[in-house]
Amino acid sequence: MELKAITREGVPAALQKAERYRLLNDSTAAESICLDILQVEPENQQALVMLLLAITDQFVDDTGDGVDRAREVLPRLKDDYKRSYYSGIISERKAKAILRRGGLGTADVAHDWFREAMRWYERAEAARPKGNDEAILRWNTCARMLGRHEPSRVSRDEFEPALGE
Repeated sequence: MELKAITREGVPAALQKAERYRLLNDSTAAESICLDILQVEPENQQALVMLLLAITDQFVDDTGDGVDRAREVLPRLKDDYKRSYYSGIISERKAKAILRRGGLGTADVAHDWFREAMRWYERAEAARPKGNDEAILRWNTCARMLGRHEPSRVSRDEFEPALGE
Protein backbone atom coordinates (compact mmCIF):
# COMPACT_ATOMS: atom_id res chain seq x y z
CA MET A 1 0.00 0.00 0.00
CA GLU A 2 1.43 3.37 -0.99
CA LEU A 3 1.53 6.01 1.74
CA LYS A 4 0.02 9.45 1.18
CA ALA A 5 2.27 12.49 1.48
CA ILE A 6 1.47 15.42 3.72
CA THR A 7 1.94 18.99 2.54
CA ARG A 8 4.84 21.20 3.55
CA GLU A 9 2.27 23.66 4.93
CA GLY A 10 0.91 20.92 7.18
CA VAL A 11 4.26 20.23 8.90
CA PRO A 12 3.81 22.61 11.89
CA ALA A 13 0.41 21.11 12.75
CA ALA A 14 1.76 17.60 12.24
CA LEU A 15 4.60 18.33 14.69
CA GLN A 16 2.06 19.47 17.28
CA LYS A 17 0.00 16.35 16.69
CA ALA A 18 3.06 14.09 17.06
CA GLU A 19 3.90 15.78 20.36
CA ARG A 20 0.31 15.32 21.53
CA TYR A 21 0.36 11.62 20.66
CA ARG A 22 3.61 11.16 22.60
CA LEU A 23 2.00 12.84 25.63
CA LEU A 24 -1.01 10.52 25.24
CA ASN A 25 1.33 7.49 25.26
CA ASP A 26 0.58 6.64 21.64
CA SER A 27 4.19 6.60 20.52
CA THR A 28 3.53 4.47 17.44
CA ALA A 29 1.22 7.19 16.09
CA ALA A 30 3.81 9.85 16.97
CA GLU A 31 6.50 7.84 15.19
CA SER A 32 4.33 7.49 12.09
CA ILE A 33 3.61 11.23 11.98
CA CYS A 34 7.32 12.03 12.31
CA LEU A 35 8.09 9.70 9.41
CA ASP A 36 5.45 11.53 7.35
CA ILE A 37 7.04 14.88 8.21
CA LEU A 38 10.50 13.60 7.31
CA GLN A 39 9.26 12.51 3.90
CA VAL A 40 8.48 16.18 3.20
CA GLU A 41 11.33 17.75 5.21
CA PRO A 42 14.11 15.15 5.65
CA GLU A 43 16.31 17.49 7.72
CA ASN A 44 13.60 18.73 10.12
CA GLN A 45 15.48 18.59 13.43
CA GLN A 46 12.36 18.80 15.59
CA ALA A 47 10.81 15.84 13.77
CA LEU A 48 14.05 13.85 14.05
CA VAL A 49 14.26 14.40 17.80
CA MET A 50 10.58 13.57 18.25
CA LEU A 51 11.02 10.42 16.13
CA LEU A 52 13.93 9.30 18.28
CA LEU A 53 11.93 9.95 21.46
CA ALA A 54 8.85 8.18 20.09
CA ILE A 55 10.96 5.12 19.33
CA THR A 56 12.49 5.15 22.82
CA ASP A 57 9.00 5.47 24.32
CA GLN A 58 8.38 1.99 22.92
CA PHE A 59 11.39 0.33 24.61
CA VAL A 60 9.32 -1.25 27.41
CA ASP A 61 7.30 -3.25 24.90
CA ASP A 62 10.14 -3.60 22.40
CA THR A 63 11.96 -6.91 22.20
CA GLY A 64 13.60 -6.27 18.87
CA ASP A 65 15.37 -3.51 17.07
CA GLY A 66 14.23 -0.41 18.96
CA VAL A 67 17.71 0.67 20.03
CA ASP A 68 19.03 0.21 16.51
CA ARG A 69 16.11 2.16 15.03
CA ALA A 70 16.66 5.02 17.48
CA ARG A 71 20.41 5.06 16.84
CA GLU A 72 19.79 5.29 13.08
CA VAL A 73 18.35 8.78 13.70
CA LEU A 74 21.47 10.10 15.47
CA PRO A 75 23.67 10.83 12.41
CA ARG A 76 20.91 13.03 11.02
CA LEU A 77 21.07 15.37 14.03
CA LYS A 78 23.14 18.39 13.08
CA ASP A 79 25.28 19.08 16.12
CA ASP A 80 27.59 17.03 18.29
CA TYR A 81 25.86 18.08 21.50
CA LYS A 82 22.50 16.70 20.35
CA ARG A 83 24.03 13.49 19.02
CA SER A 84 25.74 12.87 22.36
CA TYR A 85 22.78 13.94 24.47
CA TYR A 86 20.27 11.78 22.59
CA SER A 87 22.69 8.84 22.57
CA GLY A 88 22.52 9.13 26.35
CA ILE A 89 18.72 9.29 26.23
CA ILE A 90 18.61 6.07 24.21
CA SER A 91 20.83 4.23 26.70
CA GLU A 92 19.05 5.64 29.76
CA ARG A 93 15.60 4.74 28.44
CA LYS A 94 16.79 1.25 27.54
CA ALA A 95 18.06 0.81 31.12
CA LYS A 96 14.74 1.95 32.56
CA ALA A 97 12.79 -0.34 30.21
CA ILE A 98 14.88 -3.30 31.34
CA LEU A 99 14.20 -2.48 34.99
CA ARG A 100 10.45 -2.15 34.32
CA ARG A 101 10.37 -5.55 32.64
CA GLY A 102 12.06 -7.06 35.68
CA GLY A 103 13.49 -10.50 36.08
CA LEU A 104 16.65 -12.13 37.26
CA GLY A 105 19.78 -10.16 36.38
CA THR A 106 17.98 -7.10 35.09
CA ALA A 107 19.81 -4.78 37.51
CA ASP A 108 23.13 -5.98 36.09
CA VAL A 109 22.08 -5.33 32.49
CA ALA A 110 20.43 -2.01 33.36
CA HIS A 111 23.59 -0.96 35.22
CA ASP A 112 25.61 -1.30 32.02
CA TRP A 113 23.07 0.76 30.05
CA PHE A 114 23.02 3.48 32.75
CA ARG A 115 26.84 3.66 32.72
CA GLU A 116 26.80 3.98 28.93
CA ALA A 117 24.22 6.77 29.19
CA MET A 118 26.40 8.58 31.71
CA ARG A 119 29.40 8.44 29.34
CA TRP A 120 27.26 9.99 26.58
CA TYR A 121 25.99 12.67 28.96
CA GLU A 122 29.58 13.54 29.89
CA ARG A 123 30.37 14.02 26.19
CA ALA A 124 27.25 16.14 25.80
CA GLU A 125 28.20 18.22 28.84
CA ALA A 126 31.56 19.01 27.25
CA ALA A 127 29.83 20.21 24.05
CA ARG A 128 26.81 21.91 25.63
CA PRO A 129 25.70 25.43 24.90
CA LYS A 130 26.28 27.92 27.70
CA GLY A 131 23.60 27.65 30.38
CA ASN A 132 22.34 24.26 29.16
CA ASP A 133 22.48 21.81 32.07
CA GLU A 134 20.29 19.06 30.54
CA ALA A 135 23.15 16.57 30.32
CA ILE A 136 24.09 17.17 33.97
CA LEU A 137 20.49 16.65 35.08
CA ARG A 138 20.28 13.38 33.11
CA TRP A 139 23.67 12.22 34.44
CA ASN A 140 22.48 12.83 38.00
CA THR A 141 19.27 10.89 37.31
CA CYS A 142 21.29 7.92 36.09
CA ALA A 143 23.59 8.11 39.14
CA ARG A 144 20.57 8.06 41.45
CA MET A 145 19.02 5.14 39.56
CA LEU A 146 22.28 3.22 39.92
CA GLY A 147 22.18 3.86 43.66
CA ARG A 148 18.68 2.39 43.88
CA HIS A 149 19.37 -0.65 41.72
CA GLU A 150 22.63 -2.18 42.81
CA PRO A 151 23.82 -4.90 40.45
CA SER A 152 24.66 -8.30 41.90
CA ARG A 153 27.70 -8.56 39.63
CA VAL A 154 27.30 -12.30 39.46
CA SER A 155 29.10 -13.44 36.35
CA ARG A 156 27.43 -15.69 33.84
CA ASP A 157 29.77 -18.48 34.94
CA GLU A 158 28.77 -18.06 38.60
CA PHE A 159 25.04 -17.85 37.93
CA GLU A 160 23.11 -20.94 38.93
CA PRO A 161 19.41 -20.92 38.09
CA ALA A 162 16.97 -22.29 40.61
CA LEU A 163 15.93 -25.82 39.71
CA GLY A 164 12.29 -26.73 39.95
CA GLU A 165 11.20 -30.23 40.87
